[in-house]
Amino acid sequence: MAIAASEVAEVAWADTELPRRTGMTMHVTRREMLIGGAAASAAWGLGDIGFLRGMRPVSAAETELDPKVVRLDPSIEPVVRLLEESPRERLLEEVAGRIRKGLSYRDVLAALLLAGVRNVEPRPAVGFKFHAVLVVNSAHLASLASPPEHRWLPIFWALDYFKNSQSQDERDRGWTMPPVDEAAVPPAHKARQAFIDAMDNWDESAADAAIAGLSRTAGANEIYELFFRYGARDFRSIGHKAIFVANSWRTLQSIGWQHAEPVLRSLAYALLNHDGTNPAERDDEADRAGRRNSELASTIREDWLDGQADDGAVEELLATMRTESSDDVCDLVISLLNKGVSAQSVWDAQFVFSGELLMRQPGIIALHSVTTSNATRFAWQASGNDETRRLLMLQNAAFLPMFREAMKGRGEVKDITIDALASEAKGDDATPTVDALFEELSRDPMSAARQVKSYLGGQGSAQELIDASRVLVFLKGDDAHDYKFSSAVFEDYSQVSPRWRDTFLASNVFQLQGAVQPDNDLVQRTRAAFG
Repeated sequence: MAIAASEVAEVAWADTELPRRTGMTMHVTRREMLIGGAAASAAWGLGDIGFLRGMRPVSAAETELDPKVVRLDPSIEPVVRLLEESPRERLLEEVAGRIRKGLSYRDVLAALLLAGVRNVEPRPAVGFKFHAVLVVNSAHLASLASPPEHRWLPIFWALDYFKNSQSQDERDRGWTMPPVDEAAVPPAHKARQAFIDAMDNWDESAADAAIAGLSRTAGANEIYELFFRYGARDFRSIGHKAIFVANSWRTLQSIGWQHAEPVLRSLAYALLNHDGTNPAERDDEADRAGRRNSELASTIREDWLDGQADDGAVEELLATMRTESSDDVCDLVISLLNKGVSAQSVWDAQFVFSGELLMRQPGIIALHSVTTSNATRFAWQASGNDETRRLLMLQNAAFLPMFREAMKGRGEVKDITIDALASEAKGDDATPTVDALFEELSRDPMSAARQVKSYLGGQGSAQELIDASRVLVFLKGDDAHDYKFSSAVFEDYSQVSPRWRDTFLASNVFQLQGAVQPDNDLVQRTRAAFG
C-alpha cells in the first residue's frame, strides 16, 4: 500500500517526535512502581503531590471576540481564550491559578479540545500538529485511570503540547476556524441528506454548512452513526481519521454536547482531507477497500453476532494477514463469520496482528495499526447500526495488510511472529519483577517482551504492570503518541479474549516507555505551577 506525499511527511515528522530510548538507568523497586499512594509518587520523583491544590480571575479583555473567528459556548469562551493567548512558558501557571479559584477538570478538558479545533488545522494530513486535538481523549483516559493525585499531569502535558501545535500552525499559515456561513446552512429537514451528499462528493464548504445545521437539530447518536462510516471509508492519514472520530465522540461525552458544533466542523473537515483530484471521481487505492466492503458487508449472515469463539480461526486469520492482500483477508473474515465464528475471534486476530506488526518494526506505521484498531473497535461497539458494524469490522481487517505493506518502505521489517514471544528455557527462573521488566525494556525490547509474556503467564499482575507503565509515560513521555498508544493498548488489553490478551500486551511493549530514558520536565513544571 503506497503512502501519499503528505503521509510520508507525517511519518518523517513523527519519527523526530517519537521518544528516544536512551539515557541513564534508573533503579526502582516493585513497590516503587505502584502508583496507588503518595509513597509511590515520591519514589517516582513526583514528590509531595499536595502541590496539586490552590490561583486568578478572568479579565474583561478575555470576553472580547474577533468576528472572524468561530464563537464558542459563552461559558467556555474565556477559558479557551486563556489557553490561546497565554504564552507557552506561562500557560501552566495561568491554568493552575484558575483551578485554585474553582475551574473544573471538565472545563479545562473542554477548553483544551476547543482551543485545538479552533486553532489547529487538520492539514496537510490528519496528524502532524493536529495531534494536539487527537491526544485529548488519550490524555483524559490516562487521567481517569490514575489515582486522584496524578490526574492533572496528563492534562497539563496536553496543555503544553497544544501551545507547541498552535505555534506550528501559526508558522504554517495561521489558520483559525472561521464562523459558519449561515446563509448556506440547510434547514433541519434537509441537513442530514445535505451532509451525506457533501461528504460523498468531498465538498468541504457544503459539508461545513451541513454539519453545522445537523449539529443544531439532530441527535448525537444519529450524527456519529454517519461519522463512524466516513471515518473508516478510506486509508488516508494512516488511520488518523478513524482515531479522530472515536476520540471526538468520547471527549464530547465527557464535556457536553453544547460544545459539539465546532468539534463536528473540524471533524468533517479532517475526514475530507485528500491529495490530488476529487476522490469521488477517481479510483484511488485508498478508497478501494471501502467501496468493495460496502457491497460485501451484506453477504454476512444475518445472525453473525451469535457465533462461537474459535482459536483456530484466529490463527488462520493471522496467517492470512501476514502474507495476503486486503481483499483476501476480508473474504476470509466473511467466510469465517458465515461459518459461525464469533466476531470476538475476528477482533482477537486483528488486535494480535497489530501487535505483531509492532514487533516486526517498532515505529510510527505499526504504532498506528494499533491505535486505528482501537478506534475502529470503539466505533464498532458504539454503533447501533448493523450494516455499519459489519463495514467497520471489514475495513479494519482491510487496513491491517495496508499497514503491513506501508512498513516495507520504512526500513527493516523483521521476519518474526508472536511465536517469538515464547520464553526461552532458563531452568529454575523466578517470575520477573515489574521494575526489572522496565529496565530490560530500555536495554533489549525483545527480551522484555518475552519476560512480560512470562510474567503474565506466571500470574503476575497485569494491572500492576499497566499502572507502572502509565507512570513512566507521565515521567518520560515527550510526544502525543506516548499517550495515544499507551491509552489504546491498556484499554484493549481487556477487550482481547483471555487466550490472546497476554500475547497482545507483550507484543506492544516495544513502544512503551522503559526506565532508562531521561525524565521530561512535566512533573517539575506542574509542581511549580501549583506551587
